[in-house]
Amino acid sequence: MAFLPVSKEDMTARGWDYIDVILVTGDAYVDHPSYGAAVIGRRLEAAGFRVGVIAQPDWRSTDDFKQLGTPRLFFGVTSGNLDSMVANYTANKRRRNADDYSPGGKAGLRPDRATTVYANRIREAFKDAHIVLGGIEASLRRFAHYDWWENSVRRSILVDSRADLLVFGMGEQQVVETARRLQAGEDLANIRGTALVTREMNPTYKVTEIPSYEEVSRDKEQFNRAFSMLSEQQDPVQGSVILQRHDTRFVVQFPPALPLPPGRLDEIYEMPFERAWHPRYMKAGGVPGFETVRFSITSHRGCCGACAFCSLGMHQGRIIQSRSPASILREARLLSERADFKGTITDVGGPTANLFMARCSRWARQGACRQKQCLMPQKCGELALGYNESMRLYRSILDLPGVKHLFIESGLRYDLLLKDGEEAAFLDQLCAHHVSGQLKVAPEHTQAGVLSLMNKPGVAGYETFVRKFKETNRRLKKSQYLVNYFMSAHPGSSLEDALDLSLYLMRRGISPEQVQDFTPLPLTASGCMFCTGKDPFTGQEVYVPRDVRERRMHRALMQWRDPKNRNLIREALRIAKREDLWVEYQKAWGIYGR
Repeated sequence: MAFLPVSKEDMTARGWDYIDVILVTGDAYVDHPSYGAAVIGRRLEAAGFRVGVIAQPDWRSTDDFKQLGTPRLFFGVTSGNLDSMVANYTANKRRRNADDYSPGGKAGLRPDRATTVYANRIREAFKDAHIVLGGIEASLRRFAHYDWWENSVRRSILVDSRADLLVFGMGEQQVVETARRLQAGEDLANIRGTALVTREMNPTYKVTEIPSYEEVSRDKEQFNRAFSMLSEQQDPVQGSVILQRHDTRFVVQFPPALPLPPGRLDEIYEMPFERAWHPRYMKAGGVPGFETVRFSITSHRGCCGACAFCSLGMHQGRIIQSRSPASILREARLLSERADFKGTITDVGGPTANLFMARCSRWARQGACRQKQCLMPQKCGELALGYNESMRLYRSILDLPGVKHLFIESGLRYDLLLKDGEEAAFLDQLCAHHVSGQLKVAPEHTQAGVLSLMNKPGVAGYETFVRKFKETNRRLKKSQYLVNYFMSAHPGSSLEDALDLSLYLMRRGISPEQVQDFTPLPLTASGCMFCTGKDPFTGQEVYVPRDVRERRMHRALMQWRDPKNRNLIREALRIAKREDLWVEYQKAWGIYGR
């Protein structure tokens, strides 16, 4: 199977004189199931539609948008696998000098707010074309939202882009239904997993109306109220139609798409992908981001963890959708038979690797619980984990000819690996066969108040896991280590909290390289806290470290061992009136008395 057409020459080679759907993406064109545009393109192709791709067009004119002509049905527009502002800027708003989703890692090939820019260029070139937005940038900006980079509340991306429809979440079902309706001359209302703008509301809809753009942009209480109401309706079984006024128009979101059963999910990931970047990138040396997923396998979607800073709940949802083990094994066999395969499958995972095959009897009939969480403050008894299925699958993959190693590189919920029995057996097999020397976990912080706002488990569970991990490796005679991910400057974290975390790490000889500076992403609870200074669910006042200098001190305290951070640490101690601790840091650095 060839790549989808990217030029008129490609169309001619296929004998096409028209295209049904043209996908415009801010990423380089990589035909692999980890790239959203490729998945959507192949799904439309499987449904019988002709699809072309315009990757990373020059947005300074309309020329690149015209290269495949006018699509018969619609343009599908996405910023790519990342929000373009996240792709283009660091958490402290500095422009990045590289882009792993671009040829040769070159920065600057996608515009800021790419989805909006592309859509408006298309509207300029094709006045009457249908435009459908999708991907993470569109999904998280479908309602009025706080924008960190502009430090303001922006309108729905639907309004700014002048698009006809927005697909949120994983969009395979929605785009096919959209194409079929447009082909039949039908309207686009009431498609699950989509949103649109209208001037007149259908009176038959059962609607939840959240505070308007005008209200949330001037009133922080209303901003949090809108998010809280929206959160309650993000369930495919119980969710209602949601309406938000923007002046004289309405942004209308229909309920999320229904979860895909394993067989349907299998079909998507077993479509005939080239599993490579397009040959046009050969001169640039390929696409760096592809190398991390070239021999990885996606096993499931969704996450029931509900971390406050994470966008997954509003995008993929809380219900876990898993592929069948048989399908994953077929993909592993396919990878093992490739000429470029060297013997290592780098990952079998998803948003959280050890939630593969997790299931709850309530999900199918009543959706995810509104008043109860799956994992916090501890795992719900109704949630069954799929460890036995995972262990059998991993063993089967290792039995394939040519497969020497299978590593699990996706993040793990360590709090689901603390008990004996099934959890202990999974940790044993993981350490024995599936850790490449380092295992990634994300304690994020150590202070109870901060962790509570993050909706993360307490530090005691992390300490238990560290002990079990060490004991397991000692018994297996393995030398393996934890890579700990921490987050700096999250809402609720004072300088004193950052200092206490620093002391915790220093006194245990931990100096994390992986520190993520908090970024307030749209449609996340933590983003609301940053914007409003309050918890959107409780109304509790939340301290927010906003000053750039203070944010730098939070990070420096976490990475206490780096000599470049010593002046910032001393400044933090002075501000916190804890200069008595300076000697302890000097001793930890081995410079005391010099």
